[in-house]
Amino acid sequence: MKIEEIYQMAVKMGIEKDPRGKAEIKRILTGNKKKYEKLPEEEKQYFDTDSLTNPFADTRILVGDPGTNVKSVIAGIDMEVPEVILTDRLREKGEKIDMIIAHHPEGKALVNLDKVMALQADEWNNFGVPINVAEALIGKRMQEIYRALLPRNHERALDAARLLGIPFMTMHTVADNQVNAFLTDYLAAKKPRAVGEVMDLLLDIPEYQAAARLQAGPAVICGSKDNRAGKIMVDMTGGTEGPKEVLEKLAAAGVGTIVAMHYSEGHKEEAEKQKMNVIIAGHISSDSIGMNLILDQVQQRGVSVMATSGLIRVPRTAAKKGRSKS
Repeated sequence: MKIEEIYQMAVKMGIEKDPRGKAEIKRILTGNKKKYEKLPEEEKQYFDTDSLTNPFADTRILVGDPGTNVKSVIAGIDMEVPEVILTDRLREKGEKIDMIIAHHPEGKALVNLDKVMALQADEWNNFGVPINVAEALIGKRMQEIYRALLPRNHERALDAARLLGIPFMTMHTVADNQVNAFLTDYLAAKKPRAVGEVMDLLLDIPEYQAAARLQAGPAVICGSKDNRAGKIMVDMTGGTEGPKEVLEKLAAAGVGTIVAMHYSEGHKEEAEKQKMNVIIAGHISSDSIGMNLILDQVQQRGVSVMATSGLIRVPRTAAKKGRSKS
């Protein structure tokens, strides 16, 4: 596969599992095109033209020629300077690695992380929160994240990759959409009655089993395993944590249990106040599920996949020619 083909496939998969639906994605892309067309010519050079076809600002080809052929990749959750150097060292030792795929964004994909958070409003709306309330809550949080990320040294890992001649891509919300949909469908099909049953179902999933063996498996942080789960919301996409104030709205809308990747102490305290059950399924293990669902399709097309940096590689489909290594 060419780098561009992997990128386009990941974006397509992200759109297919996006909680906003394809009609809303089309509206967003059309809006981006109109914004671009209205810009003065001297400002168009600063516009992120990927946003004309890709609604996920945190998923980008960041280093390398998109037309480059790829037969093998190294993929991980956080691919930063140490992992770039590791990749170069492995290549020196004879490993054929054509590209780095990171889950967590770097470069402009990190700077623009706040932009993907808007989808959380649609997710909350799907669970009964009025869209006007949802958009008001996420808008403030998006600005907080933008200000927090702006001072970061965004190009460190990418500069290392450029100097070493290693193509670099990130797949963030496209992968998070996969795990969000995967777990939502899985739990809906199983219909667990109690929080403990939700925990048991999570521990039937190989990535969570592996995390549990490392003492980082799913945990109930609010409520009790004996509690009835009620309406379950899987909260695993949309960039990063939304505002804790939305928990009151979700509780009022009837959500009884949230299954999330991670929660801040402030979010935990608010969930306790709202008498909600919260299960932390695990950050890196949940990220691994999302990445695996995309990497399976990459591998199906004959590309070998090497896993590192926390990625728990669990193939769910048989590869044609590629292989997984971890």
